[in-house]
Amino acid sequence: MDASSFSCGFAVIIGAPNAGKSTLLNKLLDYKLSIVTPKPQTTRKRITGIYHKDQCQIIFLDTPGIMKPQQKLHESMLEITRATLKDADVVLALLPYSRQSGSVDLEFTEDLFSSWLNPSGKPVIAVLNKSDLVSAEAKRTCESVIQNSFHPKAVLSISAQLGNNIEGLISALKPFLPLKEPLYPEETLSTDPERLFVTEIIREKIFLLYGNEIPYASEVIIDEFKEQHENDPSRKDLIRCSIIVERDSQKQILIGSKGAALKKLGQAARLDIEELLGRPVFLELFIKVRNDWRKKNNLLKSYGY
Repeated sequence: MDASSFSCGFAVIIGAPNAGKSTLLNKLLDYKLSIVTPKPQTTRKRITGIYHKDQCQIIFLDTPGIMKPQQKLHESMLEITRATLKDADVVLALLPYSRQSGSVDLEFTEDLFSSWLNPSGKPVIAVLNKSDLVSAEAKRTCESVIQNSFHPKAVLSISAQLGNNIEGLISALKPFLPLKEPLYPEETLSTDPERLFVTEIIREKIFLLYGNEIPYASEVIIDEFKEQHENDPSRKDLIRCSIIVERDSQKQILIGSKGAALKKLGQAARLDIEELLGRPVFLELFIKVRNDWRKKNNLLKSYGY
């Protein structure tokens, strides 16, 4: 390795809910690390993904979307984003194009730069996502407006979904990576624990399988995680998780008629968990009611917020 040309550092991905932050992280890593659903506010905690190339290593930090908080859970999520911003060497401000307007949300962009990015003092690259939705002329116009109005270090358009201009994004990032050698071995994809990704997979399936009310009222915590394969390769790992909801009616919806909905959830989650871990698991799911947990500091803290 030529240390004089190698670069390494931390890049925080920040933006509104459904801007495509998690999709971008997964595309950069060529691996589904961060959960993705069509519903906004899927990401609640910081997710770390490590990008490796011949002459650079970038530790990407995916963050919860920035929105107006309506309850204490949202406030906790915003605090996670604020704290993550402090770790950045460079910030990717992800701003999605709208097919209808041919531009990005300039009101949100103004608030993002004035309330979050400029006070942080971090170098910012404006990344205009979902470029496949607009014309080349619209992209040029919007890029010029963002550059002249907010003065980021660079502006570029990408499509995280399609992978368009990902190499251009990496090239724009490299000048802001301060370290001359990698922090992690090349095979390391994330520094986050397996337990976090297990709970994230279960939450993703809840978002995909249930209506709007249940995903936002639910949280997943691990009660028991026994790696039984280490002593006996024929034995499955044991994972017991609790799904927290706010009301008995939500518990009944999660369980479904004769337990059918919960069984479907467990089967879908188990397959992805086994793929993640690379070994078979025995997954048990329990439903617990904690009234208004999203509004209670003590419960939020115990759930990792």
